[in-house]
This record gives sequence, C-alpha cells and structure tokens, in this order.
Amino acid sequence: MPSGGPLVVRWRALELPPVEAGALHRATVEAENAGSAPWRSVGPDEGVFIAYHWLDERGNAIVWDGERTPLERTVEPAATLNQAMHVRGPIPPGRYRLALDLVVEQRFWLAELGNEPFERDVDVAPRDASGARTFLADGVEPAPDWAERARTLHEEGYAAVGGAVVVERGLLRRPPAKLEPYAPGGGRHPRFPHPLVCPSLLPPLEPNDEVAGLPAYRPDGEEPWMFDARLVVTLRRQ
Repeated sequence: MPSGGPLVVRWRALELPPVEAGALHRATVEAENAGSAPWRSVGPDEGVFIAYHWLDERGNAIVWDGERTPLERTVEPAATLNQAMHVRGPIPPGRYRLALDLVVEQRFWLAELGNEPFERDVDVAPRDASGARTFLADGVEPAPDWAERARTLHEEGYAAVGGAVVVERGLLRRPPAKLEPYAPGGGRHPRFPHPLVCPSLLPPLEPNDEVAGLPAYRPDGEEPWMFDARLVVTLRRQ
C-alpha cells in the first residue's frame, strides 16, 4: 500500500452472501479513504466507483471489469465508506478469488497506484434454476433432452437460454426466412445476433420479442444468456 498520495484505500470489511454463478448479489463493503483526495462518483461513468475482478486460483483474470457501483456520497480523506455494492457471480460455478478495488472510470484502478485490492476466496455455487419458465407456442414440441439441457445452462449461470428450431418436413416447402438462422447444427454461440426463440427464462425475465410468430427474448441489460443449437424445438404445425 502506498504510504501517502491523493488516492489511497485501506479496506476494512466485506459482507458477501453466498454467490451463485451469473446471478447478481448485494454485498456490503467498508473502506477508509487513507489518501489526501476525496472520492466521489460523477454521473454514470465518471469519478470513483467500487468494482471488482474475478480471478482463478492462479490469479488469472476470469472477469476483469466487474459491475460498477457508484459511491452514495463523497468520501473525504480520513473518512470511512460503508455501503452496499453489486457483485455478479462468474460463470461457470467453481472456486474463484474475488478482488475488490476502486476504479477511476476510464482512467485507472487504484491497484495500479500500488494499493492492495481486498481479496477473498469464494466458492461459487450453481445458479438456482428452480424458477425457470419455458415459453413455447401451439404446435411447438421440445426435444426429449431439451429440459435437461436448459436446466444445465441455467445452473451454469445463464438467465436466458434458447436454441434451434426445426420445421417439420412436409409442413412447409421451406422454413420461414426468419427461422433460417435457427437451423440445428453446431453448439454454443455466445455472440448469436438474433433473439432466443421459445426460450427458457429465469424470473423476472419475460419474452420481449417474437420471431415468425413464436415467443422470443432479445437479450438486454446485464443478465447473461446463451444460444445452444443442441437445444432443439420442433414446429409441428402453424
């Protein structure tokens, strides 16, 4: 820790609930401003924020830019910060090291100035998938392994999951053009550019779009999602 300077943090305490993969949690942090400059957040992307990294057991970064939490008030030199912060669990479940730090947004982390981050080893549990809901439509039939595959993806940490759509042969001459990107084949596609059709969603997520008359979810916000072409539903009729 630097002995002096404008930006010096002395970590005091962290209250962290059990962490689930991919889920957002509320923690409480206490830290002293041991420097000569006040800490303040200015708007959504300027000033000092509480943030974190998730590291593996060797110290490699798994998640570098963790959720930012703005300061509730200006923290003057020698004053103590005690407030809630948001922490999203890393994916997949496993053992990680949480490293708290302060970041001057768009400029630097305080660790880059010689400050020690607050580190704690955390066992990240599978995400609770018990509340998952599947949004199908009349004439849509999921494959026999669909529910198990969807549950596995949710427990891995994804709040929204969807996959391929097969149009029953003989039903139409060819699938609707809007369903062509959903042809089966391959596996996971974390950058899939289309809405998830007939998705399985964890609360409070709901379908917010439609594709060829089928319920769909277009990812928005920070909740993690995954398209997996091995997750197949069949359109039996229109």
